[in-house]
Amino acid sequence: MLFLRTAALSCRGLTALRCMPAGFTASRTTASYVQGQSPEPRIREYFYYIDHQGQLFLDDTKVKNFVTCFKDVKFLVFFFSRLRSNQSGRYDGDFPFLSLCGRERNFVRCDDRPVVFTHLLQSAAGAPGVPGDQELLSYCGGADKLSAPFRPEALYMQPVSGRLYHPCSELAGGVGLVRSALAIELSPYFVYLSDHCQSGQPTHFLWGGQKHTLTNELAGCFPTAEKGSREQDELG
Repeated sequence: MLFLRTAALSCRGLTALRCMPAGFTASRTTASYVQGQSPEPRIREYFYYIDHQGQLFLDDTKVKNFVTCFKDVKFLVFFFSRLRSNQSGRYDGDFPFLSLCGRERNFVRCDDRPVVFTHLLQSAAGAPGVPGDQELLSYCGGADKLSAPFRPEALYMQPVSGRLYHPCSELAGGVGLVRSALAIELSPYFVYLSDHCQSGQPTHFLWGGQKHTLTNELAGCFPTAEKGSREQDELG
């Protein structure tokens, strides 16, 4: 893991020296840490941040943009395949996810969800456990090596934020965010109760020659937001 991270950082550093465009600075967490700290013998701890585009950064990177994010696919696959809920008892309030690698603890926080779906792919024929014509949602820069089967009926448009979500591995929280660019590509296929009003929740999704009834199975993952939305409607 250290070798992969060092290689990724070296490539990132060279690119950044060649071209450092303006970017935004993400707000820092209130947690106190030092990258690479060793709270116990032979244990190292690192801290990461995932933005709403699915880009991975060292948490204390000041300018967070495409130039400064990790882009090495091997590193990203290694990192995200080990992503779990942080139940270590350390930094769990600020970094709710953890990617373990031997004696390295990689603490992770995110803008929204740690899994961000970025592309819709057609699976390669003969992929283990996946039919050749199965469509996949790829996430966090891992191409088909980081992906989940696309389930059109399970897409969920959150009514308060307007963001689009899709199920992912329970180990990574069960809910993945669909990146805005991909959500825009998918938006024309949603069907609403009234063709003249798209301010409400969509009821169906047109895909693959079928009209899929949306299950809204992810609605229960946003209880506070849903309750707040209902209360606002009642007051209005």
